Amino acid sequence: MPRFTVAHPIRFAGVATLLDRFLYFPEKAATDDVVSGGLRAWPAPEAFRGLVAEPAGSARATALVFHGNAGHAGHRSFYAAALTRLGLRVILAEYPGYGPRDGTPGEETLVADARQTIALAHRRYGAPLLLIGESLGAGVAAAAGSRERDKTAGLLLITPWDRLEHVAAHHYPWLPVKWLLRDQYDSVTHLRSFGRPVLVVVAQRDSIVPPQFGEALYDSLAEPRRMALVKAAGHNDWIGRVDDTWWREAIGFLLTPSD
Repeated sequence: MPRFTVAHPIRFAGVATLLDRFLYFPEKAATDDVVSGGLRAWPAPEAFRGLVAEPAGSARATALVFHGNAGHAGHRSFYAAALTRLGLRVILAEYPGYGPRDGTPGEETLVADARQTIALAHRRYGAPLLLIGESLGAGVAAAAGSRERDKTAGLLLITPWDRLEHVAAHHYPWLPVKWLLRDQYDSVTHLRSFGRPVLVVVAQRDSIVPPQFGEALYDSLAEPRRMALVKAAGHNDWIGRVDDTWWREAIGFLLTPSD
């Protein structure tokens, strides 16, 4: 028996590292390489926290976007293109360890950093401030938004999960993922008493975060809430299956004052 006392922790540490790689795929890039197409460094190149795009006229709201687990914020310019047309200022937030930012990704780090970004955006632009999170970003937005509830008008969660352990168990059913996951991203718990509009968007053919996990999150939410199914869409191609009308209705729901 003694010969296994070291091997098992090492083996499990290796599996935990594998699960981290399942969750985080950062791509590094210089600031000049991520600024393009009308986007500029925000709040400034020397204090880079993301990219910003302004609408043609005065902004009626600010949308703060937390992207998925791969690439960097510069790959998400489609949010700016869609939302500036609706009169929104769009900030594509960048994570520590991604793009030009230093740091190591992890739930505690990303959520703390997101809270700082929310506070800075609110201080600079005021209300209303919408949070948009996609996949990993939905977990970040749920956690940070719940803790910055007074600054958050609503949440748009795209291809989200309820609890990360459920998605990990779906992909690795032979592993005790509940005990191996270093990061939890428990959006059900975070949003239990959120009390702001939440729109949950699931992709019908999502094989990475299957629809049932987004549906479970939706079922756990209190009103005001709404769920949208993007038909025939996968985890990464949903953007090509929504149009300006879809975005207008989504933002309209989030910005409608609740009684």
